[in-house]
Amino acid sequence: MEKSINVRISNRHVHLTKEIYDMLFDGELTIKTKLNQVGEFAANETLTIRVGDQKLENVRVVGPLRKYTQIEISKRDARTLGVNPPVRRSGDLEGTPKIILETPKGSVETDGLIIANRHVHMTPDEAKELGVENKQIVKIKINGEKSGEMDAEVKVSNNGYFELHIDTDDANAFLLNDNDKVTMII
Repeated sequence: MEKSINVRISNRHVHLTKEIYDMLFDGELTIKTKLNQVGEFAANETLTIRVGDQKLENVRVVGPLRKYTQIEISKRDARTLGVNPPVRRSGDLEGTPKIILETPKGSVETDGLIIANRHVHMTPDEAKELGVENKQIVKIKINGEKSGEMDAEVKVSNNGYFELHIDTDDANAFLLNDNDKVTMII
């Protein structure tokens, strides 16, 4: 079975716990742009990620606040920072590198640095209709100047909005843009 799906490119960003958010910012987390995943948003708040003397500035916080802190970067970002984070699904943070998060208010050292695994968001009803399960691996076929295939993990959630999430490295490798159409093969 094949199904057309939109691409969403995910740039570096952080998900914070309330405890860490309060160490780094005053006031409430504020919405800059609502995301397609129901209830999620890119916040106005940004911070700096630092490892030793290397840093990435103006990294966007994504809300709402979570039960765990997770920092998502690309392999290119990892090279800039001089670290080698694992490719993981969201929330799988055991054994991840420690980094420093900084704002003018303060700084905190935390783990949770990953390169996010490619994934396809969908609701339970969409998963049932497509005959797939949470964490199942599906093929993604890309047509274009730099065509090819990639694997992606199915991510089923009640707030899921049917789209493929890839990082900037994957987008650049296949010359993809936000809202381009690719084909999911089940």
